Amino acid sequence: MESPAPTATTLGEEALAGFRERFGREPDGVWSAPGRVNLIGEHTDYNEGFVLPVAIDQRTWVAVGRTEDRVVRLVSTSSSASGETVIEHGLDDITPESVDGWSAYPLGTAWGVLQGAEGADLSAVGGFDAYFTSDVPLGAGLSSSAAIECALATALVDLWALDLSDDELLRATVQAENVIVGAPTGILDQSASLFSRAGHALFIDCRDSSREPIPFLATEAGLSLVVIDTRVKHAHAEGGYGDRRAACEEAARILGVPALRDVTAEALEAGRDRLDEVTYRRARHIVTEDERVQQTVALLRSEGPRSIGDLLLASHASMRDDFEISVPELDTAVEAAVSAGAIGARMTGGGFGGSAIALVDTDRVEMLTDAVRAAFAEADFKEPAIFVVAASDGARRESD
Repeated sequence: MESPAPTATTLGEEALAGFRERFGREPDGVWSAPGRVNLIGEHTDYNEGFVLPVAIDQRTWVAVGRTEDRVVRLVSTSSSASGETVIEHGLDDITPESVDGWSAYPLGTAWGVLQGAEGADLSAVGGFDAYFTSDVPLGAGLSSSAAIECALATALVDLWALDLSDDELLRATVQAENVIVGAPTGILDQSASLFSRAGHALFIDCRDSSREPIPFLATEAGLSLVVIDTRVKHAHAEGGYGDRRAACEEAARILGVPALRDVTAEALEAGRDRLDEVTYRRARHIVTEDERVQQTVALLRSEGPRSIGDLLLASHASMRDDFEISVPELDTAVEAAVSAGAIGARMTGGGFGGSAIALVDTDRVEMLTDAVRAAFAEADFKEPAIFVVAASDGARRESD
């Protein structure tokens, strides 16, 4: 297992101390938001389907202080990297062309919040200084970007005294990712980071954004949820993700429905001869994945987490074979985890790298860790990071 991550108290104190040192004053407060794993339901969000994420106890923290000018000053440090990233940008000059790299996430968030508040009383809006710390691994498919967006959005709504509804806050963070970052993601990541509840997964209907906490009592069932970070980095704003979304939209158009959410397995088979083979398989993943999410929710309600292993495995096979977003490292992680006794495992996140999850008896976590590391070494892959996560609360204010 990886060495213990910094504790929440440590990271919160680091954000507070970093703000004081960098800006020479006290912040107006400290906020945090979690990363997430997706228990099941991959790429169904932008198809107006169903997803079931779990917020994790790795979080991004931000200390924020208002300023009198219209300038945003950002400093970021991470437990996984040394040094600081420092950005200064005009609040009124944020466009997709004016930002790049890490800065797009917090600057896009400020832009999105202001877009969401259009027409409201903006007398409290001004520039701000922000200092970020995080233990959400970067590029691991655990929504480090959503954690940044949701922590800062929650802070800005507080500091700017904006009366945004939950759905307006969600829309602001998603717009940051879609418009400013340029990543064609759905609502899954930000919903999980904003609205999750400790000890629960979050069942989301991505058509109407409705949300329901579903008990995910892994510890009580003697199970641990293990993340296997392959250390193969991915980026949503690049190639494969957009190609998959375009294929899904094309399938929906050909089948005459608003989104693949509206296609049953029977209807897909009936329309198969109207789709090329690749588009058919992309659609089949979405249609069957929506079914698996709903089956998982029903089983968690009735029987608990020990009952969902086969659905996790079927989901991974669908992503590997039909949606083709897995990579050898993810397949190896899943296969090794199952060989070591996991009741279920699958890749999680957008694919093309990132992490897998495994649900395993707690007393087998060490055995699973050893098995995965051995399998990676045998395949000459980079050594993975492996750690246990727990279902966490969503974004919140931590201190004044």
